[in-house]
Amino acid sequence: MAGDELIRPIGEPTRRDWIAVMSAMLGAFMAVLDIQITNSSLKDIQGALSATLEEGSWISTSYLVAEIIMIPLTAWLVQLLSARRLAVWVSLGFLASSLLCSFAWNLESMIVFRALQGFTGGALIPLAFTLTLIKLPEHHRARGMALFAITATFAPSIGPTLGGWLTENWGWEYIFYINVPPGLLMIAGLMYGLEKKAPHWELLKSTDYAGIVTLGVGLGCLQVFLEEGHRKDWLESNLIVSLGSIAVSSLILFVILQLSKPNPLINLRILGERNFGLTSIAGLGMGVGLYGSIYLLPLYLAQVHNYNALQIGEVIMWAGLPQLLIIPLVPKLMKVITPKILCALGFGLFGLSSFASGILNPDFAGEQFHQIQIIRALGQPAVMVTISLIATAYIQAQDAGSASSLFNILRNLGGAIGIALLATLLDSRAKIYFDYLREALVPTNPQAAERLAQLTEKFGSEQAALAKLSEIAHQQAAIMAYNDAFHFVGLALAISMVAVLLTRALPPGTTGGGAH
Repeated sequence: MAGDELIRPIGEPTRRDWIAVMSAMLGAFMAVLDIQITNSSLKDIQGALSATLEEGSWISTSYLVAEIIMIPLTAWLVQLLSARRLAVWVSLGFLASSLLCSFAWNLESMIVFRALQGFTGGALIPLAFTLTLIKLPEHHRARGMALFAITATFAPSIGPTLGGWLTENWGWEYIFYINVPPGLLMIAGLMYGLEKKAPHWELLKSTDYAGIVTLGVGLGCLQVFLEEGHRKDWLESNLIVSLGSIAVSSLILFVILQLSKPNPLINLRILGERNFGLTSIAGLGMGVGLYGSIYLLPLYLAQVHNYNALQIGEVIMWAGLPQLLIIPLVPKLMKVITPKILCALGFGLFGLSSFASGILNPDFAGEQFHQIQIIRALGQPAVMVTISLIATAYIQAQDAGSASSLFNILRNLGGAIGIALLATLLDSRAKIYFDYLREALVPTNPQAAERLAQLTEKFGSEQAALAKLSEIAHQQAAIMAYNDAFHFVGLALAISMVAVLLTRALPPGTTGGGAH
């Protein structure tokens, strides 16, 4: 941020400050919601646009690629344009691109409009984070981070539910129409709450264009590599190998450039600050947990139990809705429990829910997940409210933009890396388990012979019985693979818990609710 916008406030925030922060939070909520809201409606959108399953994956990928490119550019654009001008411009762009998505006439137009939506939405997430740091004094920071936690945890949890309900009852276009009312409210709030300031066009002369290009190319290629790698069999695809090579070389060059400049685009040196560095590691694990859980659970319910979008949404809701009640309580808990311990406890509960999900069997379906989802709902808010405070407690005001960019990039990358690894893990482990089960399905095995006889009697032919036996073996192999995948998510969250426990205590006054 430029000039006086980076001065950390000391006195009480004004009504305009709160309106600005809450409007930015609404924008971040919408941006995160739109990552997930299309997932339960992809089949309907693909059908309307005459796209195949593989082609339709670009509806999500284009949004994520554009978003992750925009996130690190936000701090620079705020310096250049001012927070108010950038916030209003990207909000208008987000609304316009949302409407364009609903009018898409083919796959190509949808991909372009989704990329535009992701690019403008990508600025809304770090803007909310940064405005919390520069508009609220330290003794109100916990409340601000509680608001930010709603965007980061509640939006992904409620996205598939809302998307499924709108698609089932109104049509897939309404998952984009729904952005209009809150979008107009957000724009009005930002225009009222943020001060008018002149742009700093002179910064164009000293801008780190090499850093922008290397970071944009590196993150964009990395996101496509992670999103499409599994579908194209990773290193068997020349495209994926090329994208991976470009991503690695671009990001290495970006790091070298940033460390060699006195005024870098993103100050990477803040990763050396103990709390920010450790919480960045925890943030990667948090991304695996947040997005990995939202990836695995709907896939399991659809693949193994044939749940539709609305049924899946009803299960996920058990983790989403309770968080609305729990998040406001976290700042109060921070008065009696230190943020570090509360955050570690949150990671522990979140991880426990993942390990508890890894005891699946053919009869384990929606209702059995309700208690597990509630445990997750208890853990996630404790993490999201506290981890941002721990990360930024010792960050200087001039590094607020860099901290916001890095923290949000790492969380998103954690999600992308986690989903890529989980998709590969599910396939490879299912094949291994099926081979193991197939070895046991031989005539010399009394249990297999007895089961085959029962199925033959039921279906009237041995061929039909063998087909059913093969189907059961595939299902069992898939369930065991899902168990491994949930355990992987739990392990990532356990590592995050350890990283948080190694951070140092927060300065006095950081966790207060209303006074110094």
